[in-house]
Amino acid sequence: MPDLARAVRPARIARVARVVRVDARRGSLLTAVPLLALLGAVAGWRELPAGFRDWDSVVGAAEASVRWSGPTAAGLAAWTGMSGRRLDYLRAITARSPAAAPLHDLALLSAVALAGYLAGALVVALPVLPDGGFRDAHLLGILAGAGALALYVAAGYLAGLSWAHPPVVALTVAAAAAWVALRPEGSWTVLLPPSLIGPADLFDAPRAGVLAAQLCWAGGLAAALVLGHLAWITRRRLLLGGVALALAATALSTARLHAADGVASRPSQVEHVCRHWPVSVCVHPSLAGALPALSAAVAPLATRLSGTPDAIVRIEQRSGREPASFDGGTVGFHLPDLSPGYARRAVHEIESTLTRCPAPPTGLQAQVSAWLRDDPVPARPDTPFSRWSERQRRAWFALRYSDFQSCSLTSVYYF
Repeated sequence: MPDLARAVRPARIARVARVVRVDARRGSLLTAVPLLALLGAVAGWRELPAGFRDWDSVVGAAEASVRWSGPTAAGLAAWTGMSGRRLDYLRAITARSPAAAPLHDLALLSAVALAGYLAGALVVALPVLPDGGFRDAHLLGILAGAGALALYVAAGYLAGLSWAHPPVVALTVAAAAAWVALRPEGSWTVLLPPSLIGPADLFDAPRAGVLAAQLCWAGGLAAALVLGHLAWITRRRLLLGGVALALAATALSTARLHAADGVASRPSQVEHVCRHWPVSVCVHPSLAGALPALSAAVAPLATRLSGTPDAIVRIEQRSGREPASFDGGTVGFHLPDLSPGYARRAVHEIESTLTRCPAPPTGLQAQVSAWLRDDPVPARPDTPFSRWSERQRRAWFALRYSDFQSCSLTSVYYF
């Protein structure tokens, strides 16, 4: 009998050593950090408005990046869970708690996913860091994205443990992607992590209550899944109390998100920054770099309107919620981004607010509109306006401005 015990002991030690070696190899998962960081950075960069950066847009882009990195992290977690399930027969002979292995795997997977997420967010934030950006960073937005990523990891890992077959990885990735793609647009469910809302309006600020509810929803559901699994494998009923609390937090967060009705931001008071020469042009602080180009682009229009009842006094950027307007010398226009041609688009929008044309202008009306926008004046139809000097055009336009506004200019309107 002692001889048999001595023979069994080396075999037991060998199995334990194998478990330790396999667990140690899980450190190779750290190589996934650059992949997740790259996915997050590319996806986040695509969500940023063109030409400028501020903290609100950076935080929103970081949270949106989870839509891409989340399914990848879930697939990686499912593969790890599937591999771990195949070692259960070895872990059963060790002195460790059955909860040790899944907790070890989940901690490592969460660290890998969050490291990649934060690295990607840092890459997206690099243009903002030198000057501090506009407004303060909303840490809750970053944490909400991290919570959604942790939920992907937990759900993917438990899926791999539950069904340890290779197809589980592909099915997990597909299910994680479907969670994002199949939610109806315009429904309150777009606020469920990871949220499907686009970049916030520059003149809006994120609602902290919505971000907190998203964090609690993802964290509560992830905790319920993990604690439920631990209660199952350890047979400890005390853990079921934690499951109940986690589900209660998720339910309360769901009610809070439902009450938000798909609205994740609120109007915010913003002090415009202005350039007063050659005409007063005012924009959102994060777009201050666009002022020289905008001022140069709108100067011809302002000059040509100077002899009319709508002489421009101030040109001011408005929120996307408000329509473009022309009232009492103050012009309201939109500037959602600084993609190429933004100054010309602003001039076209301002010019279009001057008239009430039911259809695109033609003939003389189109020639006058092109002149106001400082575009080349069409040579056809052949009218005296197309051959007049700038001085003649301005004098004639001041006389016929009401006809221009009502879109009733015809070729008979000359001096």
